[in-house]
Amino acid sequence: MNLDSHMADSEQNVPSAPRLPWEFHPALTEERLRICGRLLANARRDAVALAKYEMGDDSWSVGCRAYAFGKQRLKRAATSRVHEWLSVMDDSHHFVFLIEKVPVRFYRGFAEEPTVRTLRRQEAEAQQLGLALGIDEADGLVFRFAIETGVTGNVERVVFLALRGDEGYAECAWQVRLEMPAQHDKSGVQLRLIEDDGYTGPEIFQPQASAITFPTRSRRVKAR
Repeated sequence: MNLDSHMADSEQNVPSAPRLPWEFHPALTEERLRICGRLLANARRDAVALAKYEMGDDSWSVGCRAYAFGKQRLKRAATSRVHEWLSVMDDSHHFVFLIEKVPVRFYRGFAEEPTVRTLRRQEAEAQQLGLALGIDEADGLVFRFAIETGVTGNVERVVFLALRGDEGYAECAWQVRLEMPAQHDKSGVQLRLIEDDGYTGPEIFQPQASAITFPTRSRRVKAR
C-alpha cells in the first residue's frame, strides 16, 4: 500500500474538532449563553419546587410546567429589554427565541441523545437561520439548549448545541457554566441563582388561621 495514500485516508477519517458557539455567529457569546442557560435552569428549579407529588404531579406534569416556565422567563426578560439582544420569534408551543438574529430552541434531555422532535425545524426558524448565517452554513443546522436533569428533576447540566442533519451530528456541544441552585430547605424558601430577569421566584402560599366572616344583608325598616 502506498504510504502517502494511506496517510491521506487516515487524515480524512479523523473527526474535525468541535466548533465554539461564537464561531458560528458572533452573537452567540459566552455571556449571552450563560444568561439564557441560567434563565432556563431557574425555570426548572421553580417547577420542581412547586411540584405536589401527593396531589398527582409526576415527571410529565413537572416537565410541562418547566417548559412553560422556561418560555415565560425568556419572554419576560425579552419584554423588559434588559438584554437588547434577546427577543421572541415564535410564542407558540414550538417556542423559538432569538439571540440577536440567531434562532434557538430548548429541550429537556441529554445533549448526546437529541430526538427527532428536538431536531425538527419550523419553516420560519430555518428561514431566519439562513438570514443570520447564510444559506449554505444554515443548511440542516439547528441551535438548541439541552437541559439535563437528575433523578429528582433538578438541573445537572446545560449544554448549547449546534446539530446538523437528520442524525443530529453535533458540530458544537458547549457546556454552559452555571452556578447551580442550592437545595431548598423545608420551609420552601426559594433560593435564587443570580438575578437574571428581576423575578424572585414563586411565592409559597402559607395558610393562616383567621376568623371566617359572612356577608350580612341589610334590613329595610319601614317608616311608621
